[in-house]
Amino acid sequence: MLSSEELLQRFDPISIEEMDQVKLQNRMDTKYAIAEKDLANILSELLPEYRLLVVNGVRGSSYRSLYFDTVDLKHFKDHHNGRTLRSKVRFREYVGSPLVFLEVKRKTGRGGTDKVRKKVGEIPEVLEPEQQTFISKSSGCCEPLVAVMWNHFVRLTFVHRTRQERLTIDRCLKFSDPSGERDLQGLCIAELKEARADRTSPFAKVMRDRGIRPSGLSKYCAGLILLGRAPKYNTFKEAMLRVNRLRSAA
Repeated sequence: MLSSEELLQRFDPISIEEMDQVKLQNRMDTKYAIAEKDLANILSELLPEYRLLVVNGVRGSSYRSLYFDTVDLKHFKDHHNGRTLRSKVRFREYVGSPLVFLEVKRKTGRGGTDKVRKKVGEIPEVLEPEQQTFISKSSGCCEPLVAVMWNHFVRLTFVHRTRQERLTIDRCLKFSDPSGERDLQGLCIAELKEARADRTSPFAKVMRDRGIRPSGLSKYCAGLILLGRAPKYNTFKEAMLRVNRLRSAA
């Protein structure tokens, strides 16, 4: 059996310019937690269906994000409480490139996700007035936001050969705040992005065949729980138990 790294070399490449044809800023998102030890077997099944983003000859891009929330963590609580309309705010840097964006992700009333973003020069730890205004208009939340948590990871981005479908698999996940750092060693978080929910997705079929159910746990929520910052997390207990089982089996 080939290793994950050997299999990644076998995927046909896709460039950023080609990938822009499948931006999917308005989409349906489905997340899955996957054990790193199972990644090679999963990649071997995806190989005929997907192409892999390659940038400057590198397969896999490093990202770092800084999440913002209200002082009482309204965005986390909205997710935990299952609010249909909710937002998430972050700055994201594509490490090794000049690309840095302020992003606002919103869950819509139809269960979908839309994302608006604007390019910025760097990641600030304090919002500038125009950035706060952009966030307020995009999210509908006018409360002041503060920096909450850093997130670092390596992302593999796949694009289906014929379908309007993208798949990201995040590895080497780390979370940090002034109190310390935690990681999710041994775990990958996959996110399927589709124009509309469709059970015929090849990746979704691979997950069903392996008995892997979707997980509603975001990286932001997982990071706050790991750092001991979550005010409550009953809703996420089952997902976190599964995460811990997957990591223990690594």
